[in-house]
Amino acid sequence: MKKKLLLVLVLLVIGGAALPLLNLAIPLPASRLATIKPQSPTHMMALQVLEKKCVHCHTSEVQLPWYAKFPIARQIIGHDINVGMQHSDFIREFFPEKPGPLSEVMLSKIEYTTLNRTMPPPPFLLMHWDSFMKEADDQALLKWIYEEREKHHATPGAPPEVMRGALQPLPEKVAVNADKVALGEKLFFDPRLSKDNTVSCSTCHHPDKGGADQLPFSKGVGGAMGDINDPTAFNSGFQFALFWDGRAANLEEQADGPVNNPIEMASNWEEVAAKLTQDEAFTREFLAVYPDGYNKKNFTEAIAEFERTLLTPAPFDAFLKGDASALDDQQKKGYELFNSLGCYTCHTGVILGGKSYEKMGLRADYFKDRGDVIKRDYGRFNVTGDEYDRFRLKTPTLRNVADTFPYLHDSTAETLEEAVDIMAKYQVGKTITAEENQALVAFMHSLTGNYEKGAATPSALENVVKFMESFSGNS
Repeated sequence: MKKKLLLVLVLLVIGGAALPLLNLAIPLPASRLATIKPQSPTHMMALQVLEKKCVHCHTSEVQLPWYAKFPIARQIIGHDINVGMQHSDFIREFFPEKPGPLSEVMLSKIEYTTLNRTMPPPPFLLMHWDSFMKEADDQALLKWIYEEREKHHATPGAPPEVMRGALQPLPEKVAVNADKVALGEKLFFDPRLSKDNTVSCSTCHHPDKGGADQLPFSKGVGGAMGDINDPTAFNSGFQFALFWDGRAANLEEQADGPVNNPIEMASNWEEVAAKLTQDEAFTREFLAVYPDGYNKKNFTEAIAEFERTLLTPAPFDAFLKGDASALDDQQKKGYELFNSLGCYTCHTGVILGGKSYEKMGLRADYFKDRGDVIKRDYGRFNVTGDEYDRFRLKTPTLRNVADTFPYLHDSTAETLEEAVDIMAKYQVGKTITAEENQALVAFMHSLTGNYEKGAATPSALENVVKFMESFSGNS
């Protein structure tokens, strides 16, 4: 009996060693990443690393290896893919519906795992001895990431080292039509956009309240109450979509939503136009900008154009541009923690967020712990119907976050300190100390800036006038 048991153990050891050895000779099935045409030698090397060592746990187009037929192996592989897909799907990221550069979020996620050697996971390495990350692999990925950021995502004029980084300074100006901005500003603060003339865009997105309303849920006409936290309008022109579920592709689509929403403004653009037509002075001003008059396209375009100018440069921007004194020691410590914990992988780019949909409860089951799940919690799923998107919400911007309390889509965190602890537990998977919490909160206060009018380029008409004046000798 003992001899038989020993024989079985020996066979298991031999078999366990044989499988990885066979994998050295039998490559994993190629993913769609292998079909991408490299744009440069750097790009080619990065794709080779991602194809060989990353994509097979982050793919919606699962192509299982030969040994997946074994029961235990199939379970392990299934677990790794499930976990990997919660973080990111390489196929969705590298082959988006709208072609374009790889997202800032994906670049930051790859950068973080590369710098910290957190991937590939141990079970994968146990079966694939040739998948350990080497220094050459790290350098190939990082060089490609830095090139992609400089080419597609960097703020013009930023220091070279900053242009390669995940977080970018806020531009000082944006290219807009100043005449439309002026018109859009008036519409933004005009309660006549609502059915009973009590609610304007600024009611829920007030400049004095961080571009939000500092309420758990916003109130519409007749005191109607929503069930989801009000995001800030500040710096919203840099978001890749609007609303927590991303149902608006741009600011123009977003501007259309509240007017027609029965629990917000409860109106429509025809009713708005009928009211404004009675205002002769405003109508003349509107027709000077839009000769075709009042309509949905012109209303939403003007409001969106104004919203693009709601920029709030902050001390952190000065810090990124080289002013080390712009942040105090506590804020600098928080910034270091922000990076080391991987917060920047989702809260990345110019506005530290607004660029991806992330699963709420990545490291622990947030909704199970909170209870009472309702439709708003499903996030992006409510738009796509894709099970992958269930509980995925658009990552909010952290700019002016100190002024936009309460926090999270469901307003369960009353203070920034509470929100930081919740994010650490459910998204990072760590319990942070009180000192670390204070440092992170201090850093986030450095993201508070003030909206100042004039963050726009001159209108096209103004530019023409200046050009013509240059010939008159009066300029």
